Amino acid sequence: MRTTLDVPDGLIEEAQRILGFKSKTDTVVLSLRELIRRKRVDELKELMGAITLDVDTARSRRRPRR
Repeated sequence: MRTTLDVPDGLIEEAQRILGFKSKTDTVVLSLRELIRRKRVDELKELMGAITLDVDTARSRRRPRR
């Protein structure tokens, strides 16, 4: 999808330098993916302790006998 954005030159240039990309598109795409990944990780961390799982980890790690 084509979109026109007004992004400060210094910001894009710094991101390209840090990420090692020549393409502005690659820089923006990777940056957005990383932002989304981090947000999802934060959301999962917020769930910590909110869900109780009754799992026997020792039993679940055993391999079934043949």
